[in-house]
Amino acid sequence: MSVSDLYNKWMENADEKTKEELAQIAGDENEIYDRFYRNLAFGTAGMRDLIGAGTNRLNRYTVRKATLGFARYLKKMFGEDAATRGVVIAHDNRRMSREFCMESAGVLAEEGIKAYVFDALRPTPELSFAVRYKKAVGGIMITASHNPAEYNGYKVYDENGCQLMPHLCDTLIDIISEIDDPLSVKVKSLAEAGDLIVTLPPEIDEAYYQAVMGIRLRPDVCAQELSVVYSPQHGTGNVPVREVLSRCGYHVVPVLEQCEADPDFSGTKNPNPEARDAYELCLAYAKKTKADIAITTDPDCDRLGVAVRQGDAYTLLTGNQSGAILLEYIFATRKELGTLPADAVMCNTIVTSTLGDRICEKYGVRVEKTLTGFKFIGDKIHDYETQGGATYVFGYEESYGCLIADFARDKDGVQASLMLCEAAAYYKAQGKTLCDVLEALYAEHGYYLDAQTNVVHKGASGVSKIAALLENLRKNPPRGVGDVTVVAVEDYLSEAMCRAGFPKSNVLRYLLSDGSFVAVRPSGTEPKCKYYYCVVGETSEKAAEKHAALRSVFER
Repeated sequence: MSVSDLYNKWMENADEKTKEELAQIAGDENEIYDRFYRNLAFGTAGMRDLIGAGTNRLNRYTVRKATLGFARYLKKMFGEDAATRGVVIAHDNRRMSREFCMESAGVLAEEGIKAYVFDALRPTPELSFAVRYKKAVGGIMITASHNPAEYNGYKVYDENGCQLMPHLCDTLIDIISEIDDPLSVKVKSLAEAGDLIVTLPPEIDEAYYQAVMGIRLRPDVCAQELSVVYSPQHGTGNVPVREVLSRCGYHVVPVLEQCEADPDFSGTKNPNPEARDAYELCLAYAKKTKADIAITTDPDCDRLGVAVRQGDAYTLLTGNQSGAILLEYIFATRKELGTLPADAVMCNTIVTSTLGDRICEKYGVRVEKTLTGFKFIGDKIHDYETQGGATYVFGYEESYGCLIADFARDKDGVQASLMLCEAAAYYKAQGKTLCDVLEALYAEHGYYLDAQTNVVHKGASGVSKIAALLENLRKNPPRGVGDVTVVAVEDYLSEAMCRAGFPKSNVLRYLLSDGSFVAVRPSGTEPKCKYYYCVVGETSEKAAEKHAALRSVFER
């Protein structure tokens, strides 16, 4: 069916609100083409795109189609158990999030599968926890994480509370692709669904809070001596982070302008903890109150950002830096307490700084690398649990996400908030800041500069442009800069990396003679190509010079 035919079909058969939106773009051939030239891609990370009418946008019909595919997938995998065990659904604060949540529940109910929904927004890690708590066959999370307000997204989880692995996702994608017309997918209303749509009780929240508080290593730390400013960036962390920290005795000053569950993110310049402007108001609060640390979680509360007071100034830590500090605190403490397992394993990704690897070496903890995406770490946890051979003690990504205890199987900003506050309180009692701890790690292991560049290509031509960037790097691999040479190239589409245990993925990683690396990959959820740099230098100045030189070579 042509683009114009699809547009006309939606104009004739969609609901009135959708028709009104489509009528506003009548005559705009480029806009119509972009909305209908393809079906919205369901990838290994689910769906994430602009909210709007059309087959290439996120809307009630594309959500219905994905959910029908997920329902059929679950029936194929679990048979009758799919109906009785059900699916847990959660959502964030974004536009249409509640509607997409209930649309998903309605489709599941139409297919005879019980849907468990929360009464309001909840964080992604609690969705993962709830799937395991309810022994459900899967989960759905409606979120676009840190993306701008005009975006939303849809992620699916397996029975272990882990995002679906690629080989399973491929099966799901095939099933979804068999559904021709999203407009024809049937859905039950809440009244029609009866007991097939169930609102989860408060006991789920309490069980999650208790599990999070159980991760503490030093419950007697002087929590009340640490001053903390916290912003949920208008998202799902507002209640659970503040509740857990309060119960554990921390003095938390909330950034009130960013506590409301606002889909427009009107109180923040950027809800992404990776972006400096996300901290503007948070730092204003911190400077006014002379807080020791200022922390912020992204809208679905699976990632944590932190700023640390050093004298009168505040230093923003990257995800690699905060992850390294947590590794040092957790391993040193567990070694002191005698609770660090002999078969301990730490998981991180191929684009995560190798500073964490050096810390693990010091404490005798094995490091296991995965592809980018926390689902790969979650899957490793499942393997350790079912097959033995290692005890999981920590997992993290450069993108500000980590998981301390495995009762959830996705990044957990609530756990991270509590453990980082505990570390900060412990070190404060010793007269140290988190930055002091980081500098000590650099003195011990070398200075690490970790940086990322995103090259964005939007629209219908963006995919081909990003593919061309990767292809050029494959055909013409850089040889290095100055006296730092490329000593190995890891192509994760190659058979060699498959034999090493990695699923095929469009990622290139260049290992350099000085211990640095550069990795390049297209984003799984956004129209951009990502360049990751882990630069090792004797000083920060030398590392910065090396980073600039590497960028000039690789970003061509």
